[in-house]
Amino acid sequence: MAEGDSCWVVVLVGGVVGFILVVVLNHFWPLLFKGKGGTVPKGSFGWPLLGETFSFLKPHSSNSVGAFLHDHCSRYGKVFKSHLFFSPTVVSCDPELNYFILQSEGKLFECSYPKPIHGILGKVSMLVAVGDTHKRLRNAALSLVTITKSKPEFLHDIENIAIQILDSWKNKPQVIFCEEARKFTFNVIVKQVLGLTPQEPETSEILEDFLTFMRGLISLPLYIPGTPYARAVQARSRISSTVKAIVEKRRAGRRNNNNDDDDNNNSKKNSDFLEILLPVDTLSEDEKVSFVLDSLLGGYETTSLLMCMVVHFLSHSPAALQQLKQEHLKIRSMKQKHDDHLDWEDYKKMEFTQYVINEALRYGNVVKFVHRKALKDVKYKGYLIPSGWKVLPVFTAVHLDPSLHANATQFHPWRWESQDPTCKKFTPFGGGSRCCPGSDLAKVEVAFFLHHLVQNFRWKTEGEDQPIAYPYVEFQRGLVLNVDPCSETTM
Repeated sequence: MAEGDSCWVVVLVGGVVGFILVVVLNHFWPLLFKGKGGTVPKGSFGWPLLGETFSFLKPHSSNSVGAFLHDHCSRYGKVFKSHLFFSPTVVSCDPELNYFILQSEGKLFECSYPKPIHGILGKVSMLVAVGDTHKRLRNAALSLVTITKSKPEFLHDIENIAIQILDSWKNKPQVIFCEEARKFTFNVIVKQVLGLTPQEPETSEILEDFLTFMRGLISLPLYIPGTPYARAVQARSRISSTVKAIVEKRRAGRRNNNNDDDDNNNSKKNSDFLEILLPVDTLSEDEKVSFVLDSLLGGYETTSLLMCMVVHFLSHSPAALQQLKQEHLKIRSMKQKHDDHLDWEDYKKMEFTQYVINEALRYGNVVKFVHRKALKDVKYKGYLIPSGWKVLPVFTAVHLDPSLHANATQFHPWRWESQDPTCKKFTPFGGGSRCCPGSDLAKVEVAFFLHHLVQNFRWKTEGEDQPIAYPYVEFQRGLVLNVDPCSETTM
């Protein structure tokens, strides 16, 4: 019996040792890679399995590159190798290489986010889909944005919701601006995509599940009942069911359009994304539902964060705030009536507003980096990126590079008077075929909200609250503002 026990101990120990050896060899084997015609960038791999992931993800101010990138760029240059997210990785802080990677989507590189992200977003999400699926979804998105962005109904919805939010501040000495921004962007995107108002029961159902969904995106990817990840996957399923029910209700309304009541109902909602999306025969039903979820995600989180960045940086730049206010007072003074809606021509006059938004995107870095994978051995300027390795183009490092942007660590909107926002050194929404299709809509929403905010309120930030990259960006205290209505209201 003792001999049998000893035998099992030997087998167990041997198995453990073997597993450890496999993990160690698998981790360090890529370091021995010798390619032809190029050299793998210098760098370090860190610990087996975990690599340098924890160091890379260490929280830091979003308007800085953080200790990890600063240290590695100082030691190895702007392009280096590492081991991140369980994979050998080439990290690029070089604008030329970043541009090359983004423009080579589908040919030399493809989107490659960690598998758990797929579990939450879904297999046909535009954020993780590749090839023809991604192309069809993106074409649909670009078409919808082009149709929607200058439509009076859409612009009026944005402005009305902004006014409603700001009206609710009038008797409040203090607001948590991140919450207010999310409330604004959610109400806008739900109205824009599904034609729902805040008062409708489906809106609160979607919001509750959507918040659960968002928490799961940034959680430990363990599908164990009760964990944030598991709850997020379940929340996505519920949102999908709610959206499918809305789709069926809309289709039933279309079939019964001989009924006057249904005609009136459709006429109120025929300008939203869903109404345009329903007859599109290039997308399956699941792809249409996933498209709606992607639109909610993009229109909610990134746009609200951009709003927070703008308000935060303006609170520390009185000169920029004053010039912004003068621009919007001038636009308002040119309207025939005091309460006339803004239109597309007004938006095109918001030149300094665009400078402010661009600078918030550059300085604050809503998106820090993206995930790609090399489809084959890629040679670029003497570097070799081996097939199968992950590639991380880091936008933050380029946006804050003092050799590319004068006074890079300062918020200075006036730089955009002479700097081209379409250049390689400014990629706040990515680039190539994966450039965010909703970026123009986000800018319109922020500009219209600012139009009413700067004319109707003064504000100061409560305490020191900086945007922190985890790598997702958030304000630790929610960006608390002390607000004071202006004496002359224009709302």
